[in-house]
Amino acid sequence: MAGHVVVHHAGEGPGTWAMGSLFEHLVGASATGDAYGVSLVTQPPGVATPLHRHTREAEAFFVLEGRLDYRADNTTHELAAGSFIHLPLGVPHAFRIRGDSPARILAITAPGGLLDLYDEVGVPATAMRVPGEGEGLSMPDEIARWNEVGPRYGLEVVGPPIPVG
Repeated sequence: MAGHVVVHHAGEGPGTWAMGSLFEHLVGASATGDAYGVSLVTQPPGVATPLHRHTREAEAFFVLEGRLDYRADNTTHELAAGSFIHLPLGVPHAFRIRGDSPARILAITAPGGLLDLYDEVGVPATAMRVPGEGEGLSMPDEIARWNEVGPRYGLEVVGPPIPVG
């Protein structure tokens, strides 16, 4: 039922392991009438996305911990704890987690259906932490799922990841 109260306490889940990361679902499209979705994302150093765009959603991110480079259109922004970025619908973007510690990011999508993509691509998290060695899918299996499922969600890959270094 859309419009009901949602209370989420730390570590309650549910969560999904995808991209070697934890996506902890705080509120999804079903609870907001598809207005928005919010996840707490924990990603280890080195995680990077290819340059991509969304044809259905705008996204916003607030960095709680860690640091990352975030490319939006043709500009790369250095983000750290306390930084915020809003990505309008259709803007090509990519990021790479930098440093030696994980990044924790509050991720918001509007409308909220994009969060279901991570559930389809990843696997249910058995604990509210980043997956360890041998947990989750292998990278080749996960990439195949991204390529299969992504287009149904309006995800278009348009370039390579931000380089290492």
